[in-house]
Amino acid sequence: MTPPAAAPYPDRFQLPPEDRESSPYTGWTRAHWEAVADGLLHAAWRYATPRGAMLDLPGRPSRTGVRSDGLEGYARTFLAAAFRVAGAGGEDPHGWLERYAGGLAAGTRTPGREDAESWPPVRDHTVMGQPMVESASVALGLRLSRPWLWDRLDPGVQDRAADWLRGALRHVPAPNNWYLFPLTVAGFLESVGRGDRETWLALERGTELLNGWYAGDGWYSDGDGRAFDHYNGWALHLYPLLHAHLAQDTGQSAHHGARLRAFLESYALLFDGNGAPLHFGRSLPYRFAANAAVALGALTGHTPLAPGVSRRLLSGSLRYFLDRGALTEDGLLSLGWHGAHEATLQDYSGPASPYWASKGLLPLLLPASDPVWTAREESAPSEGPDRALAVPAAGLLIQSTGRDGLVRLHNHGSDHVPAHEGESALAEDPHYARLAYSTRTGPTARGNVPDNHFAVELPDPRDPLGGSTRSARLRIRPLGAEAAADGTWGWAASLHSPVFASGGPMVPGLSVQSVTYVRGPFELRVHRVTGAPPGARVRLTGWATPPQQDGPSGEEPVTGRLHGLHGWSGTGRPATLRAPQGTAFTRWALVPSLTGDVRGTALFAALASLAPGGDSAPEDPAPEAAAELVSAGRDSLEVRWASDGARTRISFTPRAPRITTVPGG
Repeated sequence: MTPPAAAPYPDRFQLPPEDRESSPYTGWTRAHWEAVADGLLHAAWRYATPRGAMLDLPGRPSRTGVRSDGLEGYARTFLAAAFRVAGAGGEDPHGWLERYAGGLAAGTRTPGREDAESWPPVRDHTVMGQPMVESASVALGLRLSRPWLWDRLDPGVQDRAADWLRGALRHVPAPNNWYLFPLTVAGFLESVGRGDRETWLALERGTELLNGWYAGDGWYSDGDGRAFDHYNGWALHLYPLLHAHLAQDTGQSAHHGARLRAFLESYALLFDGNGAPLHFGRSLPYRFAANAAVALGALTGHTPLAPGVSRRLLSGSLRYFLDRGALTEDGLLSLGWHGAHEATLQDYSGPASPYWASKGLLPLLLPASDPVWTAREESAPSEGPDRALAVPAAGLLIQSTGRDGLVRLHNHGSDHVPAHEGESALAEDPHYARLAYSTRTGPTARGNVPDNHFAVELPDPRDPLGGSTRSARLRIRPLGAEAAADGTWGWAASLHSPVFASGGPMVPGLSVQSVTYVRGPFELRVHRVTGAPPGARVRLTGWATPPQQDGPSGEEPVTGRLHGLHGWSGTGRPATLRAPQGTAFTRWALVPSLTGDVRGTALFAALASLAPGGDSAPEDPAPEAAAELVSAGRDSLEVRWASDGARTRISFTPRAPRITTVPGG
């Protein structure tokens, strides 16, 4: 990994020299991780209250207010300190645990009081409920550091802290991964001899719900419905398996561990050769918390990855962000992806929210003698041969190209639409609604032209100038996913009902079946529209990429290309649209676009690609030369691939598409 030219790390980050012998890809060792943990803690503690109960970091407050944000600063950085000290066998040269012990005593003395130190109480998720999230970090930090912090506390402080934590057992979490916060609190309370029926019920309820959210292939939905994202790694696998591991519960460890191993089979491919995790889903300012599942697998032994591969992924991801401006000048993690980026945030994001990235420091729990630290780094899965990998349970298709390490995710199954809610175009979320995501591009912001999107456009009856209204893709119904055993091709398919913000929210009978078929760096995108009313048009957009002169500093730019094969107006050459708000990777972006007329039932097909450089990599043909159309009708299409003459046929039926590939020759 060759990092881009970057500003020097803040002075408080005293990094040791690189070691390219043991770490040929990243140069980083365990000593670098310790230096990063210490640097993050030094920077954050500059903003602590006098007794250390709150870390009031600078920035806009979250929706739950500055007092909750201050608790968040304490709790999330406490995780970093606990990993740092516990992994070193209690060695604490900077006295971190003494500071957190003092903050615990001050914060729990009079919870709810409006003073400089008192923590807000834990309440229902609908009533300023963020403290419930933070209770899990406090509990996990106390459990990991127990011999050096909890066991040395005054009994009165222990009682107050336990009482505050019990609020998580007595109030209602949000209907998703939040149920693992009382599970984590209960696990700690039982570990210190304070278990009872309340703790048993919290553990039982969390495990019961988690099993109900398990979809298969190692993937969980984050609550009822279909929300598959990074919460799989940094919450849904992390909390229950780490609890079972610490409790030495071999039965539950084996149960959760088997699922984690299956998850890592696909998840490990979602890290770019440059170290980046996939830019997809919510809470992306947590950044290198995406490491957590990889580290958890190494810690518990439930991983398919060799130790050198695990360290390659772990150090690659941590260094990726720190080399690309994730730290402010004073060493704080900013609210964004590389640097600050408003469109990446949610309304619950506050100044201390990025410190859930502390979960990405979980590798520090592994002692210096562990093979993850002593083995030589090996290449990442994305640096091997070009590969397609299907995750049918989640409706996802992963595509990687080894020559550049670039990873793309084709989304035909994750929508983040609550199961109990209707569909509203106003709720369209760019971090889930797109057809594709990657490790080097981000979705365009709400209000800009959407990238990687297929829309039906209807005349807007409320627009006197004759404008149109664009459909949104909300609830996604997966129709299957498959990949060749050798990874040379793969496909995923889905169905959605277009939803409109103006006029009627839905058009009766209107639906879109979509198929993405990948080979090497190319994506064949096919969409079958049924029930389109008179006057309708369709629009397909490709990857949002920067103008060549505006790429991220020091990074090789990427270019997205799009070529129409069937159904589009004109010659199939795309128009170029602008997204002035840009993405998390570029200040503003260009988006290729194809349009066509539709009435009733029609089929549309295009070839897309995303590659480094001003054009596709020199050894690749452009998308327009990658495949030729053999035949097409309302319900089926066949193409011939230029590389080997193989033919792919896609046939649509009312229930699901059929995809077949016949070798060339």
